[in-house]
Amino acid sequence: MQHSRLSATARVTLSKPDLIMGKLLEHFAEYADISRSDGRGQIALSYGRAMIEADSDSLTFHAEGEDDSGLAYMKHAMAEHVLEFAHDETPRIVWTGDGAVGSPLPYFREMRVVSARNVTPHMRRVTLRGRNLERFARGGLHVRLFFPPKGVVAPQWPVTGEDGRPLWPDGEMKLTNRVYTIRNIDVAKGEVDIDIVLHEGDETPGSSFALNAGVGDPVGMTGPGGGSIGEADWYLLAGDETAIPAIGRILEDLPAHVKAVVRVEVDSAAEEQALRSDADVDLVWLHRKGQGAGTTTLLADAVRAVEFPDEGTRLFAWAGCEFAAFRAIRSYLRKERKLDRQDHLVVAYWRHGFDGDNARRDKEESN
Repeated sequence: MQHSRLSATARVTLSKPDLIMGKLLEHFAEYADISRSDGRGQIALSYGRAMIEADSDSLTFHAEGEDDSGLAYMKHAMAEHVLEFAHDETPRIVWTGDGAVGSPLPYFREMRVVSARNVTPHMRRVTLRGRNLERFARGGLHVRLFFPPKGVVAPQWPVTGEDGRPLWPDGEMKLTNRVYTIRNIDVAKGEVDIDIVLHEGDETPGSSFALNAGVGDPVGMTGPGGGSIGEADWYLLAGDETAIPAIGRILEDLPAHVKAVVRVEVDSAAEEQALRSDADVDLVWLHRKGQGAGTTTLLADAVRAVEFPDEGTRLFAWAGCEFAAFRAIRSYLRKERKLDRQDHLVVAYWRHGFDGDNARRDKEESN
């Protein structure tokens, strides 16, 4: 990695600094390149790195980013997980260096609705417009959308806190958020398409936004994020309707010489979409036929039935789905197929009976 131009430092007083550093390195081992020796550790991600040094009563962090967003992400990630792992303490985290307290988040954009239309009966595409979207075309497929309270036309947006985490508006100006995939992006026009699965019920802020979106309505957007797809000659892509935007993006980026085996679970043929790719694609749509989303084993069973290529073929397996399917597929790929970390990425996009980020909690249950 080239030397980063932006950096910040924080010294955090802790009762068990070496233990906390160990937990940080263990956590990030699944997503990053890590190293540790003689009271020092390093976490290297695609957008930046953090060097950590432990002494008797503190951890000292030196975070670097390839740009202002990369640095902000590193500061946020270190602070968030230190506070999580030191849950019996309340350490104060104050960064010095690049990235001023109270400044706008560099990875945040205010967007405005351009249009909204149905792609299928239960998938609605919302087109958003904003400024300076070049960085959203690289570094990940996913963004987080922030929905203002109903009727608010001039929302309060987040700013940077002293610990590197965002300071969010509260009370009457509190924002609701959900994670989505950018289906299409046009940097020159400053537009993105977000495909949102429509759900019934009051506690569905994304669906409500998509159904009621009017031209000019404001929405916040942060990102991009999410793991990257490794280079391979053979791909397995699996998911339910929530993963169709990501699968579509991945397929469009694959070159002609590779093979892609794709399995997608939807309610019925009415929810199928045309997915373009130059690759050799083996696509099968799996129909629930009226059974509830997240209540079947269709997707996991279909993944198990896929014939993998001969040993020695460069392969990559990707899946985005409900939590139970996530556990089953990840366990199969790791324990039975023996895939290395760099050869697969399985993500819980949602969890039956849970809302928002609660879908991705308690992942340790699946280890």
